[in-house]
Amino acid sequence: MAPPRTLLLPLLLLLALLPRAGGRGELRAFVVAHSHMDVGWVYTVQESMHAYAANVYTTVIEELMKGKQRKFIAVEQEFFRLWWDMVATDAQKQQVHQLLEEGRLEFVIGGQVMHDEAVTLIDDQILQLTEGHGFLYETFGFRPQFSWHVDPFGASATTPTLFALAGFNAHLISRIDYDLKADMQKNKKLQFVWQGSPSLSERQEIFTHVMDQYSYCTPSQLPFSNRSGFFWNGLATFPDPPKDGVYPNMSLPVTDANLHLYAQTMVANIKERAAWFRTGDVLWPWGCDKQFFNASVQYSNMDLLVDYINKHSGEFGVTVQYATVSDYFQAVYSRNLTWETRDSQDFLPYSTEPFQAWTGFYTSRSTLKGIARRASSLLYAGESFFTQYVRKHPEGSICKCKALKQLQSLRWAVSEVQHHDGITGTESPKVKDMYMSNLMYGMLNVKKLMASIILDINNAKKNGEVYSSVYTKDSGKPGATDVDQYVVVYNPLAWNVTTFVTVSVSSEAVSVYDELGRSVPAQVQSSVESQSTYDLYILVAISGLSYSKYSIKPLNGKQSAFIGRSIKYERRDLTRADQQGRQLFPVVNNCYQIVFDQNTNLMHSITESNVTSQDYIYAVYTRLYSVPEGYDGKLLCHRIEQEYSVGPLELNREAVLRTSTNLNTRQLLYTDNNGYQMQKRPFKVYVNNTVARNYYPMVQTAYIEDNTTRLMLLAERAHGVSSQGNGQVEVMLHRRLWNNLQWDLNNNLTLNDSSVVRPVIWLILGTKAVTNTLYRTSGLALEHRPVVMFGALSGDKPKLPRRLQQNSVHDLPVTVPPNLHLQTLSIPGWKYSSNHAEQVHSIRMGKQKQGDADFSRVLLRIRHLYEVGEDPVLSQPVMVDLKSLLKGLGSVTAVEERSLTGTWDVNTLERWKWKTAQYPGKRFFNSTEASEDYIVTVHPKEIRTFFVYFQVQ
Repeated sequence: MAPPRTLLLPLLLLLALLPRAGGRGELRAFVVAHSHMDVGWVYTVQESMHAYAANVYTTVIEELMKGKQRKFIAVEQEFFRLWWDMVATDAQKQQVHQLLEEGRLEFVIGGQVMHDEAVTLIDDQILQLTEGHGFLYETFGFRPQFSWHVDPFGASATTPTLFALAGFNAHLISRIDYDLKADMQKNKKLQFVWQGSPSLSERQEIFTHVMDQYSYCTPSQLPFSNRSGFFWNGLATFPDPPKDGVYPNMSLPVTDANLHLYAQTMVANIKERAAWFRTGDVLWPWGCDKQFFNASVQYSNMDLLVDYINKHSGEFGVTVQYATVSDYFQAVYSRNLTWETRDSQDFLPYSTEPFQAWTGFYTSRSTLKGIARRASSLLYAGESFFTQYVRKHPEGSICKCKALKQLQSLRWAVSEVQHHDGITGTESPKVKDMYMSNLMYGMLNVKKLMASIILDINNAKKNGEVYSSVYTKDSGKPGATDVDQYVVVYNPLAWNVTTFVTVSVSSEAVSVYDELGRSVPAQVQSSVESQSTYDLYILVAISGLSYSKYSIKPLNGKQSAFIGRSIKYERRDLTRADQQGRQLFPVVNNCYQIVFDQNTNLMHSITESNVTSQDYIYAVYTRLYSVPEGYDGKLLCHRIEQEYSVGPLELNREAVLRTSTNLNTRQLLYTDNNGYQMQKRPFKVYVNNTVARNYYPMVQTAYIEDNTTRLMLLAERAHGVSSQGNGQVEVMLHRRLWNNLQWDLNNNLTLNDSSVVRPVIWLILGTKAVTNTLYRTSGLALEHRPVVMFGALSGDKPKLPRRLQQNSVHDLPVTVPPNLHLQTLSIPGWKYSSNHAEQVHSIRMGKQKQGDADFSRVLLRIRHLYEVGEDPVLSQPVMVDLKSLLKGLGSVTAVEERSLTGTWDVNTLERWKWKTAQYPGKRFFNSTEASEDYIVTVHPKEIRTFFVYFQVQ
């Protein structure tokens, strides 16, 4: 997204006075032709494909073939893949192969989208990168090695770490705080080596280039042209391109009369930029939003200008060449300079000017943020469920190719919404609707797949209605289940989980039983959302990556679910509350005593509050759990679950939940980067806009603490969070704004969000030692809650596989230690060879694998959850026997360790080593050890990726 900029262009009369980048002789300008194509924002993907995006690739490929000097970079894979699959001819496809081999077309980033860095979850960043990289490697044998993260609104320290793990040699960003960028420009510090992870440090550091004040667009306003400057094809038009080919704002063509003026302006800008960097190599991006849709006009004018400057290089002191991102970074790398290092601090929040802090989007469109995360969670469950099905039931009746397409529809949707104008909520309403529609379609597909697997495993008759739904709160409560229904609960985590699941029932007189007919602890109470149904809480204890089946039966005189009592409180006016006659009401479990102030209906310390949301804009439901003896209730006991109902808001309102404590925090806040690592957020005082500039993204975790106690907040969607006072933390829950700039109003980018949102936050209170052992696993337990499927299995008594007749769960569950997370267990279905030479040879010979996807290759990722030194026990390296870990899936015959997205064999991956004062060595050494015996060691914060192959059954 590129809102209009005011660019300060150099006056031509100053040309002779500008330095030649510190007197280093002739400057080299690397002209990188590109088109910034937002996967969403103002227009839908379909509208953009029709109006301009398809034409970008069609005309660029045509023009690149006409001139050997011409080059171009392609960034977002969603548009390219749509063009490749739906538009490109066989001849054009062959030309793409040729251009890639010649290095004149280059894919940078290579993910489905240019993902947001503030509010995305690490799992989803990796997913969208893996989606794009898998396509590129399967189709071209190409592996991106550079980033072009020019438009996300602030930069996270997680992104450079992931790009390093994916095999990238350099990272490029642009949008950082305006005053910080000005200072870095002045002191030539826009380039550095970034050690994004404090635990991985130099092992996964990456050279980082921050674009200067002109960002990724060519300067647009020229002294002699009132049009769009260097963009001769003008501006894209919607909904249809003009039939006569005449677009708005087409700049004056390059002619003999103005050629010298164009050259002077370009050279002046190159020299101005050169003064901000340490080398005489200048990155000069040529393009902007929605450019190069008529590449013939662009290149024909560019050629004239490039040739003219080079013919007069002695006069100008500059040479110009078409380049890719790798050309530029190769030139800088070859200088062999020693670079400063930056630690793991991120570049958030982001401000463009004194009163323009880009922090509201941490909360914007909360419903979309919630659905996107629920979709991600469902995909995570569906992937492992399908992988187990394929491995354990090779003769199953489900069509594997169709099942893979069902999973792929959700992979695509979850990847797409990670775009920096997607999950951020900065898009137009119709684009938001596009994301939602694609997410809901993909979720429905995966729900159907999981239900089909349950039916197939249980040999149940398929009548279409059975197990037709997967219950998630974000998709609305299902209709009350009839009695004698089955509930199947799948635990997608690779740990044993004890928790409550909730289903709606039509009567409070019910009992719950497991598969062996044993009574299961449960509680039923009136629904807070419906007067005609009841909420049934079932206590489930399920092994890792396993499911259990429960039956709900009408009360038969034996043992019924415990009937809970709801206490409802009316809304109170705080200004009239009697502070002297305070009435405090305690609620207690084994971990907390929570006190409720009946004068204000607010938490006094921590409170149980069952108020109804009917007719109210704000409501809070607080749940505290007590677990019967015999169950592992550690995580349940220590969490205070708060569900909020907020909205519809009045216009131009933001709803903030503020929690005040007696902790002496000195306004120091901690928030996470993308659910991967924590960042320290000291409160900063600014001349202007202090409140907004002290808001930070909470993707999954935030906390405040003093010397003895920590209060942690865990979220299932992103929010803005801040500490505006000592011992205080506030979370922005919802926004509805119409007070935008005229430009935003013209493009319908306001946030007139009249929805009701229902986010959930878990609170954990305790010592640092106690909270350290809880919050990583608790955060993942909130992110990946059990998947609940329900329905009546046909027939009198469904035949159960023998193991299910004996046990309530699958045999040999997959379980990892509490400081590890099984981040991915999936069958990607790629057809490519994991032997690079073989893959490239097959592509060159035109013998890429055809036919069915590869179901024999399992993608496994394991992540260490803790930092070095964070906990005396949990921060230790962990040895994992992969053969033993996965024995429930079959006999492991081979394991290949891969780069993050799977496209590199780690033993052949040698990333560039950039010289620093601390590490003047020549190259990176692989930090992984051989896994011939299937035993690997996972160190703090490592993410290790494997291809696993099993014995054919």
